[in-house]
Amino acid sequence: MGPELTAQEKYHLITRNLQEVLGDDKMKAILKERELKIYWGTATTGKPHIAYFVPMSKIADFLKAGCEVTILFADLHAYLDNMKAPWELLELRTQYYENVIKAMLESIGVPLEKLRFIRGTDYQLSKEYTLDVYRLSSVVTQHDVKKAGAEVVKQVEHPLLSGLLYPGLQALDEEYLKVDAQFGGVDQRKIFTFAEKCLPSLGYAKRIHLMNPMVPGLTGGKMSSSEEESKIDLLDRKEDVKKKLKKAFCEPGNVENNGVLSFIKHVLFPLKSEFVILRDEKWGGNKTYTDYEELEKDFADEIVHPGDLKNSVEVPLNKLLEPIREKFSSPQMKKLASSAYPEPSKAKPTLKGPVKNSDPEEVVPSRVDLRVGKVLSVEKHPDADALYVEKIDVGEPELRTVVSGLVEFVPKEELQDRLVVVVCNLKPQKMRGVESQAMLLCACSSGEHSQIEPLDPPAGSCPGERVFVEGYESGQPDDELKPKKKVFEKLQADFQISKDSTAQWKGKNFMTKLGTVTCKTLTCGSIR
Repeated sequence: MGPELTAQEKYHLITRNLQEVLGDDKMKAILKERELKIYWGTATTGKPHIAYFVPMSKIADFLKAGCEVTILFADLHAYLDNMKAPWELLELRTQYYENVIKAMLESIGVPLEKLRFIRGTDYQLSKEYTLDVYRLSSVVTQHDVKKAGAEVVKQVEHPLLSGLLYPGLQALDEEYLKVDAQFGGVDQRKIFTFAEKCLPSLGYAKRIHLMNPMVPGLTGGKMSSSEEESKIDLLDRKEDVKKKLKKAFCEPGNVENNGVLSFIKHVLFPLKSEFVILRDEKWGGNKTYTDYEELEKDFADEIVHPGDLKNSVEVPLNKLLEPIREKFSSPQMKKLASSAYPEPSKAKPTLKGPVKNSDPEEVVPSRVDLRVGKVLSVEKHPDADALYVEKIDVGEPELRTVVSGLVEFVPKEELQDRLVVVVCNLKPQKMRGVESQAMLLCACSSGEHSQIEPLDPPAGSCPGERVFVEGYESGQPDDELKPKKKVFEKLQADFQISKDSTAQWKGKNFMTKLGTVTCKTLTCGSIR
């Protein structure tokens, strides 16, 4: 046992890395008298992913500060939120959450015996709780609860009554769990302020609210269970972790909306109090950071390369995931995972929309690995006057060498530092002695005097961002398109430029998360 912490030291542990605290003075007063009682709740909906390590890391801080911590598996909330967890799967998903959350806590060294675990249905169906739900409904308006749940409850044009109950139940949980404070993401803020307003009207005390920042996903936005590209699942294999990290948004020098940096700040640093950048000796060798701000500054100053940052996260992340993978490798846990989250129906699709990679031999555009690239250097090919040799950043640790026949059509200075669209899973091939590792897509006009222009991703795009065809967002690209199968050639036959200069496949737009892919001036042409 170490020396007992002072109230100020406990306060520092409880609040470090939080974005906001409501009730700061009240918390300081309690810490001078006794230990703080906190609860964190999670609705048992989609599969937990690595962003859940952020609240787990804070729970570790709370325990170090001597807090009494309750973890609520909010099963009833999961059903009320637009039936995100179907009633018939509710029990199975709650079991899954209990097992995976406990495995996460164990992987970061949190002693489970110091925590209290409880399900919402253990007390939310009681006579007293139900009566308080009715009492609350008589003192709040529909407008109040819709506003409170705007950032958390799924928003639809005609909301179910169940979704309107959600914020009130979360407020009442604070009273029935007998806590001083509730902890959650900053997206919960409106529910927290709603609770502060409505609980006193029932004669209950206003609680303290502690809020974590929202950790960006791999694509730059919020990490979400419903967006496969934005997250790393807790049971992903090492190969999948590597692949997803390689594609993660991590623009050189950009510290905003950077999910890789945020994971280091909110999970890896608090756990180890240091972070090691792993890199080749020719780039300076390994470097250990004991202060996150120094790491962030070096990344902003481009002293730390995105590829080195991603590689350095991969190692400790897999160490965190390994005991979770091991726990869920047993037949019992595998059965629980598959039962709680069954595969979508494999019934034959109707003609309502395109089928996405249902057959590995099906020729669909999602099989092509299209990405935003940034041309970082352009040189004439040493042995071919009509060819450029470009170095292009496609969001990977190493730049790709691309050979393209654009010398007669695009001046060198127009390509330099330009954002482009690149095919990244063609088999590399040598072009006059230089291996081309990708293909730069261009719009081409028809006619005797053809013109060629590189395709333009939407403004603000970043290297490595996925380019997809509208309606084919969820399919996974092949690791490599086999030349004998001619998948790319078959698809390319229907690549075209529309009347308004938009890149399309069979009339469906090429897209990124920021909008459509276009070209500058050409219309009604082909893409090659």
